[in-house]
Amino acid sequence: MKKMKYFSDKLSAGFIAIYSGRMTLTVAGRLLGLFMPIFLYQVFGFNIAWVLAYYILRDFLYLITLPFASKVFMNKIGLKNSIRLGVIFGSLYYVGFFILEKYTSGMETISGQFVPEVWLVTIMLTVAVILTLHRLTYWVPLHTDIGKFTSKKDRGKQVSLMAVTQVTLGALMPLAAGWLLMEFSYSFLFVLAIIIYLIALIPFSALPKIDEKFSWTYGQTWKEFRSKARRKLMIAYSADGAESGVRIIIWPIFIWEILNGNYLQVGIISSLVVVVTVIAQLIVGKYTDKVSRKKMLKYGTILYSIGWLIKIFIASSFQIFITSTYHNIANIFSRTSFDAINYENAADQGHYIDEYTVLREMAIQVGRITMSVVIILLVPYLSIEWTFICAALAVLAMNFITDSQELERAKLMRV
Repeated sequence: MKKMKYFSDKLSAGFIAIYSGRMTLTVAGRLLGLFMPIFLYQVFGFNIAWVLAYYILRDFLYLITLPFASKVFMNKIGLKNSIRLGVIFGSLYYVGFFILEKYTSGMETISGQFVPEVWLVTIMLTVAVILTLHRLTYWVPLHTDIGKFTSKKDRGKQVSLMAVTQVTLGALMPLAAGWLLMEFSYSFLFVLAIIIYLIALIPFSALPKIDEKFSWTYGQTWKEFRSKARRKLMIAYSADGAESGVRIIIWPIFIWEILNGNYLQVGIISSLVVVVTVIAQLIVGKYTDKVSRKKMLKYGTILYSIGWLIKIFIASSFQIFITSTYHNIANIFSRTSFDAINYENAADQGHYIDEYTVLREMAIQVGRITMSVVIILLVPYLSIEWTFICAALAVLAMNFITDSQELERAKLMRV
């Protein structure tokens, strides 16, 4: 394959397959990602506690089944087949939401006084189980393959290529989704997501097979997760999960309320914000392969943390645009360096890359669950924007990943 000037090495066939498949799924994810918490917020009668309870349920199911399921799926059916199975479960996940939308369409609820009926609890539990199966079969094999198929020389640039494509899609999809919601309904978006997920089976079928086996038992995995040797690393990944909980769940609901429930405005502003970060992401990706990622992460997290504090005081659409633009640019520095360090660590684990990835996923879920519980405890006394302080603190804790790299690499290689 012809060498691209942006990269020092050739792109591997495995990376191209991973990139193509993941970006296809990103189209579906970005189409619904911003509006999914808003949809659930409406389904649960504008009660944020019930929305967070659903996220706690799905993250808890993933957390407790991950160590066992990783051994079953990866060892029995292999990484490639596991990823493809995960794609199928992902499409079924949106089928569940399509059914949910049909049941709840036209249903009126009283704000803040919602009590879910048995049928709604049953559907949400089923959806949570399907999502857990998707995450169990998809995410760990995917991250394992990324660690294997990215080049050591170009890891920052390759991670940045994936990120900039996701950012670009993030600029288009919210706008498209906002317009489609105004013209049609959530059902239309769910059907689109189902189709897109099934299309992703094509590039993932081209993945080269790699021989990786998950060797730890359920008990050993939890023992390694709690070990003192990698405590700082687990704190860093938990902090990443905690911040993502606020960013994925609370922020979309917050801006939707400020914009008085106007889906198109939410989509337009979100798209405009993302557009200004595309070129910057590519530049930063190249920069991370030449300078200290530790230093970039340190200053990036400080700037990104400040962005969360500024967002507390947003009161208009113009302020959403300005602060979100700053926040996205700051996130480029923290996210690109953090992801590059993560995949560098994972690649250095040798045949323990899948075990390392499982520990990372477990830590992320612990962070998300913890943050959701904290927010549930805070919202009766504070408006939701004050939970952004929790996100700001979590961002700073992500720097622990740089304090434990060498120890973590040596420890896993000796297990």
